[in-house]
Parts: sequence; C-alpha cells; structure tokens
Amino acid sequence: MATKIRIPPWMFGNTTVRSPFRLKDGLTAISQSSLQGNLRGIEQDKAFRELLGEVGIVELGSDETNSVGRKWRAALSQLGFLYSPIPERLNIPQNEVGAIDTITPNGWRLVNSESVSAIQECFLRSLASYYVPNIFESGYKFTKVFSPLRLTLSIMLELEKRTGTSLLNFLEMAVIVQFSNADQDFNDIVNSILRLRDNRNSSKNKKSFDREERAKASAKFGYVETTFNDYADTNFRYLKATGLVQSKGRNITLIPEKRLFVQKLCADKYVPVDGKDGLISLTNGAKLPTDSKDTAIVVVEDLVRQLKDKGVTTSSKNPKPDDVADINQLRHDLEDKLFELNEIEFAKNQVNEWQDISNWLEILSTNPSKTITLENGDKLSIPNGEAPAYFEWIIWRAFLAINSLINPPNECRKFKIDQDFLPVGTAPGGGPDLIFEFDNFVIVGEVTLTTNSRQEAAEGEPVRRHVANIVDYYESKNKQVYGLFLANKIDSNTAETFRLGTWYRNDDVKLKLDIVPLPLSLFKIFFDSMFSKGLVRSSFVEELILKCAEHRVNEAPVWKNLITDTVISYSANLSVNAN
Repeated sequence: MATKIRIPPWMFGNTTVRSPFRLKDGLTAISQSSLQGNLRGIEQDKAFRELLGEVGIVELGSDETNSVGRKWRAALSQLGFLYSPIPERLNIPQNEVGAIDTITPNGWRLVNSESVSAIQECFLRSLASYYVPNIFESGYKFTKVFSPLRLTLSIMLELEKRTGTSLLNFLEMAVIVQFSNADQDFNDIVNSILRLRDNRNSSKNKKSFDREERAKASAKFGYVETTFNDYADTNFRYLKATGLVQSKGRNITLIPEKRLFVQKLCADKYVPVDGKDGLISLTNGAKLPTDSKDTAIVVVEDLVRQLKDKGVTTSSKNPKPDDVADINQLRHDLEDKLFELNEIEFAKNQVNEWQDISNWLEILSTNPSKTITLENGDKLSIPNGEAPAYFEWIIWRAFLAINSLINPPNECRKFKIDQDFLPVGTAPGGGPDLIFEFDNFVIVGEVTLTTNSRQEAAEGEPVRRHVANIVDYYESKNKQVYGLFLANKIDSNTAETFRLGTWYRNDDVKLKLDIVPLPLSLFKIFFDSMFSKGLVRSSFVEELILKCAEHRVNEAPVWKNLITDTVISYSANLSVNAN
C-alpha cells in the first residue's frame, strides 16, 4: 500500500498558545526573570513552566510535564519575539542575529506596549514578517516563498470585490486557505472558495456538508479531521490579533476602517532575499506601509473622511510634514476615536443581546471550561486560561444592557478590549474592576473566581479600599456608592469582612461601606428575570442591593442564606415590585 503523503498547512504560532495576547504576558514574565537567554533543557523548561504558573498565565494543576515551557518558548520564537538557534547548515553566526532565547527588538516592543492598538501592531509586524518556506520550516512541497498574511488578506479583498463582502468562513480557512501557496494561481484559490461556498449554501444539511468536506481534505492532505479545525482556529485568532480583521459569527471580515491599510500592505510584494534577511525581518518586525510618510498621510486622510461620514469633525492641527512618528500618532488617535464610536454603538446594542449575556453567565457560574451549543449550532466557550477576563467582561456587558449608565462604556471597564469587544486580559491592580454610574447611584463591581478561604485574603482589603476611594470621589456629587462583589461561591470569611464593611481614611475618619457579596448564579437569576419579563430598570438593581444589605445584622453564614432568599424572592416577584 502506498504511503499517504502529508501536505502541511501553514500556521501562525502553534496550537498550544491559541490566545495571542497571552504571549505578551509570558514574554513580560521572561523579561523580569533570570530565565531570559536561559530557556533550554529539562530544568529550564520546568522553571519556565513554573514562572508561567506563578504569574497566573497557565494553570499548573497536578500536571508536572515540562512541555508547557517548551511549547511557549517555541511559540515566542516562531513569531520572532525570542531569538532562535540558527541551523548550522545556513552558516550564519548566531552573534550576527541575536543571542539564543533573548528578547528581540519586536519582542521588547511587545513587552513595552500598553494600548491594545500598540500590542496589535507588534503582532502585525510579526505576522507580516512571517514567510514560508523559511529557514525553520522548510518541509513544504511548494517552491515560491510567500507571506501567508498577505495571501489571506488578498483573498479577502478579492472576495469583497466579487461578492460585496470580505467575509471568510471557518471551513474555507480550514480546507482551502491554510493549504494555499504562491505556486498556485491566485484566481484558482478564490474560485475554489466560491465553489465551496455555493455548494455549502445549496446543501440541505450544513453540518453534514462540513464533515464531508473535512473528510475529503483529510484524504487529500493526509491529516486527521480535527487538525483542520485546530489550525484554522489558531490562524483566525492570530489574524484577529493584528487588528486588521474582526469576527462575524464564526467567520472573519476586514475591519472597514483598516481596508486602505490592508490594500497597501497587500501591494507590498517583498520576500526575504536569504535566511539572514528573513531572520532580521522576523526579529525586528516587518516594515509596514505606514512607516512611509506618504502612505501614512494617505491613511490619515482616509480616517478623517471616515470620521466625517460619522458626523465627527477632527482637529485642523496637522502633523509635521517630515515626522512620520507624529503622523502615525495622529493615525492612532483617529483610529481610537473611531473605535470609541463603535464601542458606543456596541454598548447601545447590549439590551438586545441579553440572551447571549445570559448564556455566558451560565458558563461562568457553572463551569468556566464547559461549552454551550446554541440552537443555530454555534458554540460558546471561554478560551483556556481567560475565565477571569471573561468574568469581568460579561458583568460589564450585563450592566451595559441595563442601558441606563451615564458614564461612557470605556470608562465603566478597567480591562482592555479588542476590535471584537472581547477582553484583552483582566483589569490592572490598584483600582476597581468595574465602575457603573447611574443617575442616582454608583456601583463598584469586583469579581473573582477564587472560592476558598484565600478569597478573603485576596479580596477583602482591596475591595474595601477600592469602594472607599470611589465613595470619596463621589462624595461631592452626593451620590450613594455600593460595592457588588461577585464570585461563584462566597466564603463566609469574605462575607464577614463585607458585612462589617468598615474602612478608615488616612485621617482616621471611619467609613461605613455598603458592599454586598453575591454568588454569580444569583446575579444571573436576577438578570434573567428583568429581561425575560421586560422590566429592565436600574432602580431594581439599587433596591435589590439595599434589601440584601438590610440583613447584614446577622452573622455571615446567616447573611449569605438571607441574601439567597432575598434575590430569589425579589426576582420572582419583579412584576409586583414594578407596580
């Protein structure tokens, strides 16, 4: 029997680290440790794994395998954030490129990036400098060197030209795009996608059609069927990390504000002249169209036009004609303004997304690692390791849905979000996770997935301090401030701390804080009751908090039980309360 020849797909990063933004945290941890430049060997793999666990990037559990550290190192190296060993066959001295496992220029750029747009630009420079075949991945069957990023974006531009939308669906990425290359005729690739799309649209059973197409691809390329989904999922995630594309269901589309930039990027036909050139490009990060003054000005003018179309006039202040940095700073400011407008529209629409919010609350309040399958076949699941961020994110969305906030949506949250309005990490320490200001009161939201006795040690003092600071801030506005502490399980020691609710200012003035600890499952009951009955009022939130607070005269275990009874009863009788 003839041996099946495997035709490898290309892939950004690796399937171990599917959430690109977590790589920044891992790289930052390396930069602050003694491991930089010393990541090879069993003991160092173990040390790196332990470091990732200590800073909360991965969950160590009882698994003591050292492959976690090795795979993270590989992902950082593949994307050019760490220097890799240069194969001897290339005869390139290592010191002409960079010391093994030390952080590269683009890696340091990523470590020092604070805004989401700056982080995305690092990933964009990385993916734009990634070519195949390359000196590390030479086992491909095609001969022409090409950029997978530019190929994919070019395909999306062509699809938009032919169909009116740049949408690329998951199956198309899985069985066609990630196996495409520069040896093929570009139009043949696009035609294959459109034929697949037409056949799928005319099929009676979309799930069966998708399974059959993956089975055909498995026979053609020599991979098990699950590999196609794993690779496509990873590629979609890294493409979105560039800030050039966004989700549309399980598919991706070009971000309208970035279309001109994408066109300029795809027009760049540069390929590395040799291995050393490719390595320098990868580790320094690719040059982008907006590194050129003329292109940067064209992109800025396009952004000004887009803002004008939305009814927003921009400042007449012009950047220095010869200063590309100033022009690009203006570009970032304009992009941020466009994003701010989009976020406001997103916030307004959350009232219509309450069922989706409820589904996410169900996942987080029962088992953050589970997957929910919706009636339309879509699946909801939290990316591995991102449950804390999603907890903050879904509470933010829940309060946006109440649709009565007077502070802007970007001021309610302290965590960062990407172009899909998904969380990029958790809120930084030193302040509250969430602040929701209504006409007559303010809620300081604090969340945690910690459920054991460590909960009080980790949250008791910070939560009280954060609430006290907000009380001070709103004192002159005569607004009542409440703390809402959410967890899957409230430890009695935590409840006791909030039951007493005392805090002393620096001048020893005693504050009495109103903080209610609430299990997330109870919050979901209340949230669902409001929206399912069409009785969504911010006053209900305040009234419920006050009713729960009335029982704080009881000991903590009793107070917790009374809070449960209060929420269930109040939610069940919401129609009565509305009258």
